[in-house]
Amino acid sequence: MDTTVSEDHVSTHEVQPAKTRDRGSDDRDRAPVSEPAARSKPDVESDLSQASSAQIPLVTQGSTRPFLVALGKRIATLGIALLAILIVLLTWQHYVTAPWTRNGTVRVQVASVAPQISGYINDVRVVDNQFVHRGDVLYTIEPFDFEVARLTGVATLQQRAADLQVKQLQSERRQHLTNLATSPEEQQTYAGNAVQAKAALDAAQQQLAQAEMNLQRTKVRSPVNGYVTNLLMRVGDFAHVGTSNISIIDADSFWIDGYFEETKMAGICVGDRAEAKLMGYSQPIIGHVGTVTRGISTSNAASGTQGLPNVDPVYTWVRLAQRVPVRISIDTVPAGVPLVSGMTATVTVRTAAENDHRSWLDRMRTDVLDRFFDLFTGPRPRPNCLPVFTPQRASIESFPTETLPRAMSPEQINPGLAPAMNQSPRIH
Repeated sequence: MDTTVSEDHVSTHEVQPAKTRDRGSDDRDRAPVSEPAARSKPDVESDLSQASSAQIPLVTQGSTRPFLVALGKRIATLGIALLAILIVLLTWQHYVTAPWTRNGTVRVQVASVAPQISGYINDVRVVDNQFVHRGDVLYTIEPFDFEVARLTGVATLQQRAADLQVKQLQSERRQHLTNLATSPEEQQTYAGNAVQAKAALDAAQQQLAQAEMNLQRTKVRSPVNGYVTNLLMRVGDFAHVGTSNISIIDADSFWIDGYFEETKMAGICVGDRAEAKLMGYSQPIIGHVGTVTRGISTSNAASGTQGLPNVDPVYTWVRLAQRVPVRISIDTVPAGVPLVSGMTATVTVRTAAENDHRSWLDRMRTDVLDRFFDLFTGPRPRPNCLPVFTPQRASIESFPTETLPRAMSPEQINPGLAPAMNQSPRIH
């Protein structure tokens, strides 16, 4: 009896694992339930202590990490906000108080050529926009009348020279005669005739020099190196004395005028490096601050009705800054960038701190700090920015002026005439 029960019990335990293997993963998970549940008390306490010790660090780590993440986000947000504020302030300082302006203009000197004589134009030797050198002939005036005047002056000069030679010899003869052959009155008369003849000769020489100069002035020449502009004359036009009929742009006189707001004048000094970018060209023109205009027109200086001052009303809190012209002397022009008078330029003045030889990190740190403090204290003017006496000296320019030719003696004008007149009649 006992043996059968035990066999059934054994068979039951042997069949159970086979059924369990056929059920899949869920049955395998429940397999330990069939194990004996009886465990000792010390083992249970040991398991509880291990579980509690494993859960403590997990709870601490989970509560600290969100705090650090939130703190990092707030610090990053604060840093980004401060950086954005700094960028905004520096941008404001750059566009509002930094010495730069879009209101720049290329300027140039223009030589207005006018003839010194009047006459018909018979030859035009230039075309519009042609480059000419100083001294090149631009056009000529009909020279016939002036050639006739020159030949007439030559004939008159010979006549006056011969008259002077005769009267000088007559006066010399009377001065060597005794009182029996001549009288003092006669000597004075011949001496006076010689002086008058000398004056007439001098006048004839000046008239001849004027005639020769007028003949040379029939060729109108360029006074500068530059470009012929707005040429409207043609052959057959009549040229009037002193009336300009051709203009030459002086290619050696270009400069740039930058009209800076008065709020930016504290950062501009004579001699500072300047960069000017023309519209349509990326490469800047390099130059330096030459001079600063010391006066601009003011509407309040005009007299109104009954001679009373006419003061324009202004808003208390809103006032427009005046524009002060600053002349930029050009040092270097990039290749391919033309200089045309009237072109618009963006002018930027670089301070001395930006032109030194320090490292870029030092220059950037100094520049940022200076601009940051300028936001609160305003720009600090540098000493001796605008000297009392302008260091720039005007280049010496002179147009060749006419000089009188050296006066010729009567013997040079009429050679061989005086010796024959001075000989004694008894020799013949």
